Amino acid sequence: MRLSAIFIRILAFSVAAAGSVAAAQLTVATVEDRSVEAVQITLAEDGHDWADVLGDGLQVILEGTAPTEAVRFRAVAAAGTVVDASRVIDNMSVVDQAAFDPPAFKIEILRNDSGVSLIGLIPEATNRDALARQITRIAGGQNVTDLLETGDYPMPETWRPAVDFALIALEMLPRSKISVSATRVTVNGISDSSAEKRRLEAALAARRPDGVTLAVEISAPRPVISPFTARYILDEFGPRFDACVADTDETRDQIIAAANASGLEGRVNCILGLGAPSQDWGQAVVLAIGAITDLGGGTVTLADTDVVLVADPGTPQDVFDNVVGVLENSLPGAFALSAELPPMPTAVEENDDAPRFTATLSPEGAVQLRGRVPDEMANLVARNFAAAKFGQNNVTMGTRIAENLPQGWSVRVLAGIEALSELSNGSVIVDADNMVIRGNTGNEDAPAEISRLLIEKLGQGVDFELNVTYVEELDPVAGLPSPEQCIAQIKTITEGRKITFDPGSASITSAGQPIIDDIAEVLRLCGDLRVRVAGYTDSQGREEMNLRLSQDRADAVLTALRSRRVPVSTFEAVGYGIADPIADNATEEGREANRRIEFSLILPEDEAGSNDETATEELETDDETPQDGEVAGD
Repeated sequence: MRLSAIFIRILAFSVAAAGSVAAAQLTVATVEDRSVEAVQITLAEDGHDWADVLGDGLQVILEGTAPTEAVRFRAVAAAGTVVDASRVIDNMSVVDQAAFDPPAFKIEILRNDSGVSLIGLIPEATNRDALARQITRIAGGQNVTDLLETGDYPMPETWRPAVDFALIALEMLPRSKISVSATRVTVNGISDSSAEKRRLEAALAARRPDGVTLAVEISAPRPVISPFTARYILDEFGPRFDACVADTDETRDQIIAAANASGLEGRVNCILGLGAPSQDWGQAVVLAIGAITDLGGGTVTLADTDVVLVADPGTPQDVFDNVVGVLENSLPGAFALSAELPPMPTAVEENDDAPRFTATLSPEGAVQLRGRVPDEMANLVARNFAAAKFGQNNVTMGTRIAENLPQGWSVRVLAGIEALSELSNGSVIVDADNMVIRGNTGNEDAPAEISRLLIEKLGQGVDFELNVTYVEELDPVAGLPSPEQCIAQIKTITEGRKITFDPGSASITSAGQPIIDDIAEVLRLCGDLRVRVAGYTDSQGREEMNLRLSQDRADAVLTALRSRRVPVSTFEAVGYGIADPIADNATEEGREANRRIEFSLILPEDEAGSNDETATEELETDDETPQDGEVAGD
């Protein structure tokens, strides 16, 4: 009996233990399944469908390939929000970074009076030292803030040309913001004038590297215009502006819209400027254009607050009175109207004795003055004024003194000569009651400038006709040569000619002066360039002396260019001595070839130590070889 009771107790304990183990296993399996399911749901909701979730007891194992290290970390963190982080086992891998495309390299450059700052990402292969030297030179002693980061990825093919071009633009514009990527350079800057703005835009467009898109937005301060002038004509040739100025963009749009409504088609060159006599300027111009349209023809001129309207002869009197009355009562209070209805012209015989003065300007710059002047003093004044405008040797006089000329004739003659100076070629005819200006110009604003000039000199009632055509080929800005073209032009004008120096010295001989003159003429037309003037000698003499002589000669050429008013602030003179011979120094012909001056463009990579041979043009020097072997080779 006693043994049976003990056995029963042991059996009971065994059954209880087995039940506990079974219950524990069931609980663990349930927890494991629920944990895996909860983590899977959370990862799916967070966009981590690529991850696999496995259970191992109370542990949750994450497997799969994450696209980036950051995504892998976020997946582990997401799992840790569902189960205890200590239970999460990370068995994930990350995609090989080499499979990714390189980042978008970009630099933002800001330059102002405080200095230059750079921020962005550049390829690790970029020569940081050369870039820093360039920026420091451009900054001209001002502060340079370099916040550039580097990335160890392949350098895009067009990255270096884009950066080089951006540095050229940065040097041109002391106040600018430039954005650089491998395929696009965006330039925003401020220029000193409208002419400078046009010159900079043309120069940048000419230097844009292949494969790089250029976006340029350069602003310029508005010119002060006096008198503030608008002149609108409607005749048998249609509507047109001889002069158009506005004080705001909104005003300009209103004026152009009124002209378009009057029938004017095509592009309207309406200048933005300072000096408007009233904030109601735009309203006054719009009303004046509307009046000419209602009359069916005529001319209206606004100079500051004075408005002069001249109707076409033959306009019905009642129409004229009605239109003028409406305009007079509609004009803003500051403006005063003067209106005229000329009588119908009567047929008269031509009078060969009618006073006339004619000035013509040929495309070559030759000026001829013909016609009548009141006296010797007026004739001398006209000659000297024309000489000041066109050059003493370009003026031919064919005038004669006559009596009984109209009052103010000399002033009309001088105004006609000054108007002619605004043209590239053309003519001016001055009559007693009219003035006709015809010709071509490379300045889009020339018609407006001529109109303002005549109104200022002769008054608002002056009657004149303008037939001035803008020709882009004559525009000195649009026609700027590229840097490479400038170097090519130097090559052309120096073929068969040599810069010569006195033996063993840096003094340019009289025979070498004309070639300097021709080079200076080319460089003055080329705008802002980075040019290196390099001097070389032959191998005769000591190397140190040759190096010094070559430097002195390069400096002498630079000084000669400066004296000819070439802007050489961006030029540098370098002496290389006997380096880089282009011929055999063992022969006299070879030594003569090696004694030379070279002009080349300075590119950013040049300053990094590379040599751009395609941008270099050699100019030989022809000197006598010194007899003393200790004298530098020249």
